[in-house]
Amino acid sequence: MPWKNHLLFVLILAFGTSNLATAVEVAKSEDPTDPDNVYANVDEEYVELIQLFADTLDQVDRNYVKDVDRRELMEAAIRGVISKLDPYSNYIAPEDLERFKTGVESEFGGIGIQVSTRDGQLVVTSPLFGTPAYEAGIIAGDRITHIEGEETKGLTIDDAIKKLKGPIGTDVTMTVYHPSTFTSEKVTVRRELVQIETVLGDERLEGGTWDFMFDHADKIGYVRVSAFSRHTADDLHQAITRLLDDGMKGLVLDLRSNPGGLLTSAVEICDMFIEEGKIVSTEGRNSPKRVWTAEKDGTLPDFPMVILIDHYSASASEILSACLQDHDRATIVGERSWGKGSVQNIVELEEGKSALKLTTAGYQRPSGEKIHRFEGDTDSDKWGVSPDEGQDVKLSREQKVAYHTYRRMRDQDTIIPHPPAPQSVLSETDPVLSKGLEHLKAEISSS
Repeated sequence: MPWKNHLLFVLILAFGTSNLATAVEVAKSEDPTDPDNVYANVDEEYVELIQLFADTLDQVDRNYVKDVDRRELMEAAIRGVISKLDPYSNYIAPEDLERFKTGVESEFGGIGIQVSTRDGQLVVTSPLFGTPAYEAGIIAGDRITHIEGEETKGLTIDDAIKKLKGPIGTDVTMTVYHPSTFTSEKVTVRRELVQIETVLGDERLEGGTWDFMFDHADKIGYVRVSAFSRHTADDLHQAITRLLDDGMKGLVLDLRSNPGGLLTSAVEICDMFIEEGKIVSTEGRNSPKRVWTAEKDGTLPDFPMVILIDHYSASASEILSACLQDHDRATIVGERSWGKGSVQNIVELEEGKSALKLTTAGYQRPSGEKIHRFEGDTDSDKWGVSPDEGQDVKLSREQKVAYHTYRRMRDQDTIIPHPPAPQSVLSETDPVLSKGLEHLKAEISSS
């Protein structure tokens, strides 16, 4: 019974910590074959460890040199347990629970940044287009080493987000390390109500709408998806429908620096491109397996397609690229993705006063391979999404600087539209897109 261990704490209250083991033995011996005897199969090692924890708590409570708030002590113990898990599991205290519940998709107060942790460092996975963080020049891969003077090493993702968010109109000062230039700088950014546009083109037209046709002569479409929100699938479908009406022959779908978002959005988009078969599945140690499959109804016409990814493509973007790669629907170009393919459940504690955000399962791609990069996994292990054979493009430090400069220039220049850079220039400013276009044109000409 999954709830049997909860009753150990009842025994602690009834018999005290020193007699816990004896109390369990007595309870077990009453009738070991009785199905209602919840202690018949209690793990003895678990009982000993519970007693160790209770004894420690009792000794600190009674004998420490000064009074310690019991709740603070217990919450510190809970956070200690969670710290041994992955960075996506977290304890949500009562004072933080309401803020967590009222977080909304694609519209929130903050600086417009997605972060993760790796090796104890706070890493920017994506500054969302048009947000204060984006305008401040923060790029994917930057490390935030300090927030308001406080070091971020070892900080959980949720604690970091809590420090970055604040009242709209207030400033937050960060120390940002740029690996691309080996420099650090203090950056002050004003918090705003961030409304994220998730489906973008290469540049805007004079009216402010995106031009999704990258190459009007060869009829090649280009769509960037910056995150997976509630409206992303519909917006992407509209963009592709528009491209097809304009005679599109092939599509570049850019998922670089896409940190993910809603699973439902990723599944809907996968279903747009494949007629049948598995999209993604989840399975955990104590969670039933669940499988999402495609349906033929509503599937877009078949056309050549490449997907661009980089090291900061994560979660839902990995689900999409893995699905279309396994179904041979798209060619993957770029570099290996982040490896964030885990499922978090919210477990209520204290009758809903606090909660655990706990990783309970992992995503599997249609092939059955895992997406998540677990602690201890190396580059030789199978995780994430890797480019197709011959499509791996790793950027040097200088190339990353050139790409981000070029991308920012095109995003910000909304007054005078410019044609896309010629292939010779694009190979220097955006080698990944250049490689994708080269493959796509070859596929179109051979079809």
